[in-house]
Amino acid sequence: MARVSSDQREHLVEAGIRILERDGLASLSARKLAAETGTSTMAVYTHFSGMTGLIEAIAAETFARFTDALTEVAETADPVADFFLMGVHYRDFALANPQRYQMMFGTSARSLNRHHTDLTVTGNASGHAEFAVSFDALSTAVTRMIAAGRIRDDGVPAIAGRLWSISHGAVLLEMAGFFGRRGNGLNQILAPLTVDALVGMGDVRERTLRSLAAAMAVLPHSG
Repeated sequence: MARVSSDQREHLVEAGIRILERDGLASLSARKLAAETGTSTMAVYTHFSGMTGLIEAIAAETFARFTDALTEVAETADPVADFFLMGVHYRDFALANPQRYQMMFGTSARSLNRHHTDLTVTGNASGHAEFAVSFDALSTAVTRMIAAGRIRDDGVPAIAGRLWSISHGAVLLEMAGFFGRRGNGLNQILAPLTVDALVGMGDVRERTLRSLAAAMAVLPHSG
């Protein structure tokens, strides 16, 4: 039985994600997608008006899943511990889905950089609402840390941009293999660097370390 339209659209997006992770964004084409799904290339144009539309649909789904990963732990009374958990989930998502992460935040011509905005001016990282949800989640975490008096208020977008820079830089280097495959990218690089940043923003080191310990206790097998 043929799939209804909405089902076929979802089927094509999922197939596109598989191709993206297996073969890379440059390999994603209507022909390859048709072979993967047993449909015709016309299906891409029927449901997405072409490959650009399909890639944006894949990106929207990816950002939604990324945001779910960042926010899947319930908020606690310790917003810094919650932020550390968000950082672990950020890293885990990127390492588990490297091609999707590069599509979202990479520097190649085929990434989604055409949708970015100057967050220091606009207060957000993307002019595309569906692509802005993950930065909204980070901004919420920053707002909670400021409201709790843990870090100073230099403006939520600017602080979110600084903390994102730490996670993004550490994750890219770990993806490239510079920190090995034993979890040292988290334990020796990202977590201590984030501690130093939060202390520099006004938190007390001992309190920051307690928050880190509380976060890591929830993830005993993290790394």
